Amino acid sequence: MDYKKIDGGICAAKGFRASGTYCGIKKSADDTPETKHKNDVCLLVSDGLCNTAAVYTQNKVKGAPLLVTKANLEESGGKAIAVIANSKNANTCNADGVEKAERMCELVADELLIEKEHVLVASTGVIGQVLPIEPIEKAVPTLVKELSYTGNREAATAIMTTDTVKKEYAVEFELDGKTCRIGGMAKGSGMIHPNMATTLNFITTDCAVSAKLLQRALSDVVKVTYNCLSIDGDTSTNDMVILMSNGLAENAEIEHFGDEYKVFKDALYEVMKELTKMLAKDGEGATKLIECRCEGAPNTDTAIAVAKSVICSNLFKCAVFGEDANWGRILCAIGYADADIDIEKVDVELESEYGKILVCEYGAGVDFSEDEAAEILKSDEIIVNVSLYDGYCKATAWGCDLTYDYVKINGDYRT
Repeated sequence: MDYKKIDGGICAAKGFRASGTYCGIKKSADDTPETKHKNDVCLLVSDGLCNTAAVYTQNKVKGAPLLVTKANLEESGGKAIAVIANSKNANTCNADGVEKAERMCELVADELLIEKEHVLVASTGVIGQVLPIEPIEKAVPTLVKELSYTGNREAATAIMTTDTVKKEYAVEFELDGKTCRIGGMAKGSGMIHPNMATTLNFITTDCAVSAKLLQRALSDVVKVTYNCLSIDGDTSTNDMVILMSNGLAENAEIEHFGDEYKVFKDALYEVMKELTKMLAKDGEGATKLIECRCEGAPNTDTAIAVAKSVICSNLFKCAVFGEDANWGRILCAIGYADADIDIEKVDVELESEYGKILVCEYGAGVDFSEDEAAEILKSDEIIVNVSLYDGYCKATAWGCDLTYDYVKINGDYRT
């Protein structure tokens, strides 16, 4: 099946509108005209009621917006119409956090004349600082008024924190004689590590899918995309993925596993994979995207464990930043992966657009040109190919290099 990349992000699917604005959640004495009025709150609304699936962070500390979103979905039977999200303040570890998150849902529900439980909420930013609700109260009428079928850019920029670029991706495909679309937006640059959700992610589709299969598809795809992403080893408190399906493509609703479900799931994977790569490449202070492809594994879980272990290695991340082909750090990371492997069968190859080079064969080093390896590592996208020679399963994980700027960014994050 061919999936055509299209523009529009979360507004690519039929019947979804979005908006974003600056309300002033965070103000600083040294704000400049160039930085002060960046969007910090956004709204996503469907023209119809959506089957909605979600996956949440596994951190034991969970942000109030996540708790409220989960409760609303349970109360509504997995149905939603709108999502409101803000940046700059996570509304987490606050005594009045749930009250504020519920108030955000109420504000949107009242303005749109819908049920409160059909509104979901998300927040990202500094943990442990009280969220001022007054700026959001003033912003909601504006957000509703400015809703647009082309408002994806305003929404995508509103959820950025230390992100340097907005992250959007969308595809279209044919199903049941109908044109269907899936689009998404994501935020995240730091405090990102496997064990879902890793970031805030909002995905929309006009493809009609039952609530049960929508959740199954999302959970399965999360495992091989967002859960295979790591920037710094920290799993955030507010992370979630929300997937909304309004069925406006008018295909026959997908209610059973089969060819139609596979087409939809593969399209969902395409969107989530590309968003995952964008998140990895925009890691805080990052200069290079690292992609580890593990093949020849006895099962998918082994392949995932090995690939994730490599991209999570701080020593290897530093080596990539220094453009040093220190393959021993790769083998070391494979060795402590939570998987049963025969290290004497392992091959490792480094690759980029400048070529590829074998650096380890059967678990031991081979002669290779350091100059050639250095040339390969000059690229801003580095691929590590790991072959286990113990089966036919494979997986990919994504991360980034570890740089001086990562420490600078997180050394004064609150100020």
